[in-house]
Formats: sequence, C-alpha cells, structure tokens
Amino acid sequence: FRTQLLKYYRGKPWWFWPLALFIATFLIGIVAVLGGVGGGVLFVPIVSGFFPFNLDFVRTAGLLVALSGALAAGPGLLMRNLASLRLAIPIALIASTASIAGAMIGLALPRNVVQLLLGVTILFIVALMFFSKKSEFPEVKKPDKLGLMLGIWGIYREESTGEVYKWHVHRTPLGLLLFIVIGVMAGMFGLGAGWANIPVLNLLMGAPIKISVATSKFLLSITDTSAAWVYINSGGIIPLIVIPSLVGIMLGSFIGVRMLAVARPAMVRWIVIGMLLFAGIRAVLKGLGI
Repeated sequence: FRTQLLKYYRGKPWWFWPLALFIATFLIGIVAVLGGVGGGVLFVPIVSGFFPFNLDFVRTAGLLVALSGALAAGPGLLMRNLASLRLAIPIALIASTASIAGAMIGLALPRNVVQLLLGVTILFIVALMFFSKKSEFPEVKKPDKLGLMLGIWGIYREESTGEVYKWHVHRTPLGLLLFIVIGVMAGMFGLGAGWANIPVLNLLMGAPIKISVATSKFLLSITDTSAAWVYINSGGIIPLIVIPSLVGIMLGSFIGVRMLAVARPAMVRWIVIGMLLFAGIRAVLKGLGI
C-alpha cells in the first residue's frame, strides 16, 4: 500500500489527497441528505473508484462516516418517538452479528473479488432506488405472531397533520432473515445499510415510512459499530483518510439540510442514481482488471 501511495503522491504535496477527499466528501454530504441516502453508500464506491487508497481503509472510513451520522441523529430520533427501540433491538442483534461476519469475510477475500462484489452490490442498489416506491402508511391487516410476541408496535404523532397513528408490523420472520443478509453486506463493503433497511422495514414489514427511516438511522449506530471494530482491530484507520472524510461529510450534511427545503427531490434522486451507476460500473471494471 505504501508503494502505491508513493506512486500517486509523487510530485504532489502531502496535503493534496486529504484536501481532495475533503472536497469530495463535502459534496457527497450535500447530495446524500438531498437524495435521502446514507453517506457511506456514496462514499465507498466513489472514493474507492477515484482515489488511490486501499479498499480496506476506504471501507473502514465508510463505516465511520455512516456511524458518525447515526450517532449524531440517534438521540433526537428517540426523543421524538420516531426511532422505535422495540423494532430496532431484535434487528440490531441479528444485523450486528452478521456485520461482524461480513467484515471478516471482506478482509479475507481477495481485493479484486471484493471490488467486483462491491460493484455488483452498488448496481443492485441503483435498481432498488429506481424501482422502489415509498409508502407513508402501509396497510397491515393483521400483525404476525412473532411481531406481537416481540412487542413490535407503537404509537406516534404525525407533526404535519397532527394525527396520532398506531402501527404494527407483519412478515417479521422474513424481515429478520433479510437483515442477516443486509448485515453481512454492510460489514463486507462498509456501506452502512440504510439503503436496504428502509425498504425492508417499510415495504416488507409494514412500518410507516418515518418510523422506518428513523429506526434505520438508529440501527446504523449499532450495526456499523460492530463491523467497524473488526477493521479497526486490523489497523484499518488512516487519519489522513478518516479525518477529512468525517469533517467533509458533516459540513456537507449541514448545508444539505438547509438546501433540502428548496431542492427538487426528483432531480436529486436522479443525480444520486447517476452517481451510483457510474461508480458501480467503475467498481465492476476495476474488479475485472479492466
């Protein structure tokens, strides 16, 4: 890795790539908020595809990027009764264990294989974002037995209308099985998992969209921590990558929140899809050695 860095750094001052990384992550932070996706899902494919950094270090930074955003948002989401502990705890136990396994698999596999699988996963995310539809209040005719046994239900007040809603979930066993797969993928690629959490919670299990988004954000603070420790223990933290990434993402997110009120969601969604499509194709080609 040092040889590779020297090759790219030759003729450039030491601060060139950290500055470029800060600018890139600042823009990613803005687009991530406007597009309604986690920073990690944009960070890993873009930085691994266009920066001269080892994929292990990029995946570690990607997990920390997603983790920092989740830790910042988690308390407020819990205080507003949007993130549901009853929904999050059983999922967190499964997904965090699976994310540890995914991180260990990711470190064990050859780099070109991980790069290829990353590209395929990113293209799958693009398809998911292209075809999925959000449902504000899915109809759950009858909650399943496992959901009732785990006490997965809640009541929350919708601020925009002033109405109070009681919600339940269904298809809980299938949802929990899918979170095993989601956890493995999150740990293997360092993407976070908000892109997969929300469709499963909302479209499959029937949780309202705001509950799904908030619970997904809270879940990242648990599942990403578990996977991040595997990379940290393997020496995956490089300050010149992590520090500008975290600062850039956080500052960009602040700007993105302010721009969210005036941006056109449809336009931003297509920008995110286009960026991920380009990064996914590049990752596949890089994995194939092209």
